[in-house]
Amino acid sequence: MRDLAALPKAHLHLHLEGAMRPSTLAELADRHGIAVPPVTGFGSFAVFVGTYTAACQVLRREDDLRRLVREVVEDAVLAGAVWVEPSLGPANHRDRLGADHDVVAVVLEEGRRAARERGVGFGLMIAAARDRGVAEAVAAARLAADFADAGVVSFGLDADEAAFPPEPFGPAFDLAAQAGLICAPHAGEFAGPASVRAAIEVLHARRVLHGVRAVEDPDLLREVAERGVCFDVCLTSNVKLGVVPTLEQHPLPALLAAGVPCSLGADDPLLFGASLLDEYDHARTTLGLDDAQLAEIARVSLRSGGAPSALRERALAGVDGWLTTPRAG
Repeated sequence: MRDLAALPKAHLHLHLEGAMRPSTLAELADRHGIAVPPVTGFGSFAVFVGTYTAACQVLRREDDLRRLVREVVEDAVLAGAVWVEPSLGPANHRDRLGADHDVVAVVLEEGRRAARERGVGFGLMIAAARDRGVAEAVAAARLAADFADAGVVSFGLDADEAAFPPEPFGPAFDLAAQAGLICAPHAGEFAGPASVRAAIEVLHARRVLHGVRAVEDPDLLREVAERGVCFDVCLTSNVKLGVVPTLEQHPLPALLAAGVPCSLGADDPLLFGASLLDEYDHARTTLGLDDAQLAEIARVSLRSGGAPSALRERALAGVDGWLTTPRAG
């Protein structure tokens, strides 16, 4: 089999704090005297959110944040990513790390430095949280727009989509779209196909984070395929949070068969225990995708993120080269 780590790819669906290494979480918690709950075994989305919030609390100093960013880039590179585009909710850190603007500036500076040292690219998604309300989302969109020429490439929307539907957040995404940012809200995870349709029609989504429940509506799938909207799919997280019963029953093959462009992401490796490379391996070994399909997923990831054109074209050529290498074993 061809080495999946050698396949050039982009990591697009990755929450920065949720990508913390377990060893870093333990070390920072100990340093700051913070008790952190276990990071495995979620029975509900609410339990997951509580654990994620607790993980954010160990980031107490600027150097903690810089360490996190460096390690996230390092781990992405180990998985073969040439473009890393994590999501950040600056509001998660106001009480410890200062103003939103300052937090974003630190993440961008450290992320671009770490990526440059490793010969890859780094961009940032600023994400609003549904449960913080529309006004906060508009403020987050303005913040993202302020950094649109400084490394912020996309704008997202997190938190419980079943409790907070997409439509009220239209004004925030109008601002993001006007600033030239990729609109990439969560939808189709804990809410059904209607949330995906609204994400596309109201929130200008060029990417949908998850999107998998669109498989319940064949007409919507056809529309998504025609529009070329990318679904940033996370296999392990969908199983761990009960979106799908088992990995074997994941709808990724059905999405691909319907012509929906899909990338693969790890979502929150800290909490779900799967890396980007693991997700590609699951797609191969459990879902039975062949190397041509995996290469196309990598191509979609490179085309759908905010990578500069020169990096993207080099990486796409690398994908073609990967497919021509002999298979081992």
